[in-house]
Amino acid sequence: MPKPYPREFRDDVVGAARRREGGVTIKQIAADFGVSETCLQNWLRAADVEEGNRPGVTASESAELRELRKRNRLLEQENEVLRRAAAYLSQANLPKMMYPLVKELAADGIAVTVTCRVLKLARAPYYRWLKEAVTTADRIAAERANALFDAHREDPEFGYRFLADEAEAAGQTMSSRTAWRICCANGWWSTFGKKRGRSGTKPGPPVHDDLVERDFTADNPNELWLTDITEHWTDEGKLYLCAIKDVCSGRIVGYSIDSRMQSRLAVNALNNAVARRPGPVAGCIVHSDRGSQFRSRKFVAALNQHGLVGSMGRVGAAGDNAAMESFFALLQRNVLDRHRWATREQLRIAIVTWIERTYHRRRRQARLGRLTPIEYETIINTAAPAA
Repeated sequence: MPKPYPREFRDDVVGAARRREGGVTIKQIAADFGVSETCLQNWLRAADVEEGNRPGVTASESAELRELRKRNRLLEQENEVLRRAAAYLSQANLPKMMYPLVKELAADGIAVTVTCRVLKLARAPYYRWLKEAVTTADRIAAERANALFDAHREDPEFGYRFLADEAEAAGQTMSSRTAWRICCANGWWSTFGKKRGRSGTKPGPPVHDDLVERDFTADNPNELWLTDITEHWTDEGKLYLCAIKDVCSGRIVGYSIDSRMQSRLAVNALNNAVARRPGPVAGCIVHSDRGSQFRSRKFVAALNQHGLVGSMGRVGAAGDNAAMESFFALLQRNVLDRHRWATREQLRIAIVTWIERTYHRRRRQARLGRLTPIEYETIINTAAPAA
């Protein structure tokens, strides 16, 4: 089953179709953006329904109906939990333990989350009970911590090395490093030692190593992606574009455009890229500069969610992402600097039209053998199954 097109991409195609010049057909717009004419007609009808120009069920109404059905199923499950719990507790010959009932309801298709919420139980103890275990490692760690605590309580002036010796005498052998780790976690320090304090600062967002090192080559699609953010002024204010480029073919596999440069701009571009690429993308390297949007926790979480590998260049080194900078320079000359843009919507339509129609399907590249990115990927995708 093919992946659905991202919402942002559909809105851009509809906007381009509605603002098409005289003589340009819907079929031509569909071909420029790589979708079928029927698909574009469906998107236009859906947009008319959303705007109230024609009768039909809007997306919000459909979502509300789904939410009501989901809520109805949830209420039915909660009522079933209460009924079964009342019957379970009324049996005097059973122990007053609810975990067996939770397991029984889970076998009947009622989620553990729902049952625990209705019965006001914590899920973590239930899963521990389900596994029947405190692991051997946890038990040993607890016994070592108890031995160190007893030694520290009796002799507060001892450091972790002396505490380890006392614990060994009590039958709990451990290395000095293990004793230091346990003492550090619990704050058990010698009364004569230096006070341990916290700096009060939180560690910054994760920063990845540079896995590319200015080698902007890839033999296969979805092997190396480059990403960056550019901005341009309109009479309404700035418009920001975050684009993701596949190094193998040079195709812009995903992009997002917004009036604000926040982490969600980069996250949306990444999600759009994953949604539009055929086949698995796990293991692909996503290289960027060290902008705050790409170092944010949301962007790192999106990378981990899709199984992608992060990579970052050095601070202030534009050459570490030169291949992406060259694309933005091309966009600057061909679209952004052509004339003054009155509204953000006009500039947005111009950007996506140039990317999808001109850059992807008409602009031939020498390094691809005078092929366009779409033609080059078509050849690769055709040759791979044959090989």
